[in-house]
Amino acid sequence: MNRPHTEQMVETVSSPAAADEDVLNILFGPSMVDLGLDFVLVWEETSRSEQKQAQLAQWREKFVQNLKSAGLLMEKEETANEKRTIHFLKLNAPWDVMVYYAEELCLRAPLQVNQHLDLNTSAQVLSRLCIPNVMAESVPNRPLDYYTCAFRKSKMSRFLGCDEHETYFTNTQRHRVVYEILASAVYGKKKRAEVGVDRLINEGAYTAAFPLHEGPFQPPRMEIRPDELNQRQILYHYWARWWRWFKYQPLDHIREYFGEKIALYFAWLGFYTAWLLPAAVVGTLVFVSGVMSIENPSKEICTSNASYLMCPLCNTCKAWNMSEICTMAKLGYLFDHPGTVLFSVFMSFWAVTFLEYWKRKMVTLAHHWDCMDFHEEEERPRPEFAAMAPTMEQNPVTGVKEPYFSEKTRLSRMFTGSMVIIMMVRHLIPFDWTIANISSSIVNLGLILLMGRVYTALAEQLTKWEMHRTQTQYDNAFIFKVFIFQFVNFYSSPFYVAFFKGRFVGYPTNYGTLFGMRNEDCGPGGCLIELAEQLFIIMVGKQLINNVQEFIIPKVKAWHQKRSLAKVLGNKPSHEPQRWEEDYQLVECEGLFEEYLEMVLQFGFITIFVAAFPLAPLFALLNNWVEIRLDAHKFVCEYRRPVAERAQNIGVWFNILEALSHLSVIANAFLIAFTSDFLPRLLYQYKFDNDLNGYVNFTLAYAPLNYTEYPMCRYKAFRDNNGNYTLFYWELLAVRLGFIIAFEHVVFFALRAIDWIVPDVPESLELKIKRERYLAKQALAENQEALLVSRGQGAATGTPGTSSPGQ
Repeated sequence: MNRPHTEQMVETVSSPAAADEDVLNILFGPSMVDLGLDFVLVWEETSRSEQKQAQLAQWREKFVQNLKSAGLLMEKEETANEKRTIHFLKLNAPWDVMVYYAEELCLRAPLQVNQHLDLNTSAQVLSRLCIPNVMAESVPNRPLDYYTCAFRKSKMSRFLGCDEHETYFTNTQRHRVVYEILASAVYGKKKRAEVGVDRLINEGAYTAAFPLHEGPFQPPRMEIRPDELNQRQILYHYWARWWRWFKYQPLDHIREYFGEKIALYFAWLGFYTAWLLPAAVVGTLVFVSGVMSIENPSKEICTSNASYLMCPLCNTCKAWNMSEICTMAKLGYLFDHPGTVLFSVFMSFWAVTFLEYWKRKMVTLAHHWDCMDFHEEEERPRPEFAAMAPTMEQNPVTGVKEPYFSEKTRLSRMFTGSMVIIMMVRHLIPFDWTIANISSSIVNLGLILLMGRVYTALAEQLTKWEMHRTQTQYDNAFIFKVFIFQFVNFYSSPFYVAFFKGRFVGYPTNYGTLFGMRNEDCGPGGCLIELAEQLFIIMVGKQLINNVQEFIIPKVKAWHQKRSLAKVLGNKPSHEPQRWEEDYQLVECEGLFEEYLEMVLQFGFITIFVAAFPLAPLFALLNNWVEIRLDAHKFVCEYRRPVAERAQNIGVWFNILEALSHLSVIANAFLIAFTSDFLPRLLYQYKFDNDLNGYVNFTLAYAPLNYTEYPMCRYKAFRDNNGNYTLFYWELLAVRLGFIIAFEHVVFFALRAIDWIVPDVPESLELKIKRERYLAKQALAENQEALLVSRGQGAATGTPGTSSPGQ
C-alpha cells in the first residue's frame, strides 16, 4: 500500500537556521478552521547557545518536512513579547491519511448498531427488585455501541457512516493516528535512532505535544439543551463535580474522550469502591459488636485494683498495676474478639471474589470498547533507549535496523539492580522497626512518605540504567521496583508490631537482648491495640495527605503555567486566549502510575491486616468516593488532554492485587493465631471455664525467686516459677499451628472453588463475541457472491478442481 501524499505546498529552505522563520510561517494547506485541529506542537525560544539553537531548528525543519510528507496539514501561530516567543504548530490529519493509518493500526470500524446494555450489576439488581435507583442518571450524547471489525479500505462501503468523512473517525482515533505519525517521523539520522516527537521533547526541540480539549469545561452561561454540550462539558457536569459522588460514572463518555486505558482505570476504581460497601458495612458491624459487649477478662482487669503487680516493660520502666490499663483492655476488645476472626475469613473471600468478578467486568468492557483482542503492536524503542544504545541491529520482526543493547549486559544490569533492591529492603526493615519503637506513629508516617519519594526516584534511575527496550518493559520493571520498595516501606512497621514485637522478650532475670539492648515488649494493652493504632494513623493519614496533595499541587502548577503565559501575552485586553494557548496553560498529564499505586497499597491495608483493624474498609470507602471526584476533576479541568491509549486490562497491577489477596490469607491466619488472644481464650474455655473466670490470672506468670528488684511481680506468659514453658503453652502452640493449617487450607480451597465456579467470560458475552465474528467474516469476505456462484456452477458441470461434500 502506498503512503498518502499531499501536494507540495512549501518551498524548500536550505538554511537550518531559517526553518522556523520561513518554513513554519507558511500555511500548510487549508485553514484549520475548516479542517479541525487534531494535535499541537509547542516550542519556545530560550537562552541556549547559537549552535544549539541552530541544531534544534534544523531538527524541527526536517521533522516538519517529514510530517508534511506523511500527509499532515499544518498551521503556525505565535504568542510573543519582547523577551519570549511561544510557537504553536497545529496539525490536522486529512481523510486519506486517516484511511491509510486506520488500516495500518487496525482501528475498529462499525458494522451494525448494537443495543446498549446496562453494565451496572447494582442497577440490574435494583431493577429486578423494583427499587428506585438514585445512582442512575441519563447522560446526554452517549456513544453508540456497534458490532465492529478491523477497518479495511477495500470494504469501506460495508461500514456504517463511511460517507460522512468529517465524523467517521472519532477524535480519539484521530489523535492516535497523528501521534503515530509524530512518534515514527525522523528528525535526524535514522542510524542514530533520531526518531519521534518524544525524543525531540527530551532534547528540548519542543516543550510540549498534546491533543486539544474540545472547548471549555464550564457550560455556557446561556441556557442550552444538554445534548448541545461538548464532550468535556458533559464530563464535567455529569461526572467531575463533587455533588455527583453518588451517581454512576459515565464510562462510555470517559472512554470516548480519554481512551480505553484511562477509562479502564476509572472503571476499576468505581468497581473497587462499590465492592468496598459490603466490606465496610460488615466491618462496621463487627466493630460495633465489640463496643456493645464487654468480656469477662476486661471486667477482671478493671476490678483487680492492686491484685496484679506487673514487672517493668523496659530497663528504665517501673512496675505497674494491671488495673491501670482498664481503658486499654476495653479498647483492645474492640479489635480482638471472635467477630474479627469471622471478618478476616469474610475479607479473604471478599478479596478473591472481587478479583474474579472484576475479571468478568474487565473482559465485558474490553469487548464493549472494541479492545478485547488488542495486543501491543511491535513497539518501537523508547527515546532514552534509542539515545543511549551503543549499536544498531536488525529487528527480527520488522526487519528494520534499530538501536540495540546487548542482552547479556542488560541482564547483568538487572541482576545488579535486584541486588540494590535487596540491600535497600534489608536496611529499610530495621530502620522502620526502630522508628516504630522509639517514635510516635505520626512521625513514622512522615518518614514513610519522605522515604517513599526517595525510593521512587531510586527505582526510576535503576530502571533507566537497566536499558529496557520498549515502554511496556520499562513500565513493568519500574512498577515492580516501586511496589517492592513501597510494600516494605508502608508495611514493615505493621508487620513488626503484628508478628515480631514482644515475641522474644524472655522473662525477668533472663531477658532477650539484641546488640546489648533489651528486646521490646508490647505495651500494657497488648500488641493488637498498637497494631490497630499504627494502621489507623498510617492508612488514614496517608490518604488525607495524598488527597490534599492531589487537590493543591495541580492547582499550583496550573497557576504557575498561567502566570508564565500571561507575561508573554502582556496587557492585551483585546486578545482572547485561543484554545491551544488555554490548553498549554494546563498541567501535563503524568499518567496513572501514582493513582494505581495508591489504591493497590490501600488494598493491602484492608486485606492483610483486617483482623486487627475492621474499620479499614470503611475508611477506604470514604477515601475512594473523594478520590474518584479528585481524579475526574484533574483529568477534565486541570490536565492537558492525554493521547488516547488502547488497553484491554489494567496490566501488571492485577497480578499485584492477586498476590496481595493470597498474602492476606496467610497474614490473617498468623495474626489470629499468634497476635490475637482468640485462641488462648478458646483453649481456656475448653479446658477450664466457659465464662473465662480467672483467665487473666492464668495468663500471668510469677517472676523467678531470684528476681529481687520487684519480687513476685507478674508478667504475661505461660511459664512456671523457674521460667520454663508450661504444658498449656505447648498445647496452645499446637492449636495455633493447627489453626493456621486449617484456616489456609479451607480458605484456599474455597477460593479455588470460587475461581472455578465463576467463569472469566459471561455466557451472554460469549454469544455477542460469536455474533460479532460472524458479522466481521461476512463483511470482509472477498468476492463472496462470485465465489458462491462459481461453486454452484462447478458442482453442476463437474468442473475439475471442485468437489462435492460427499466426495
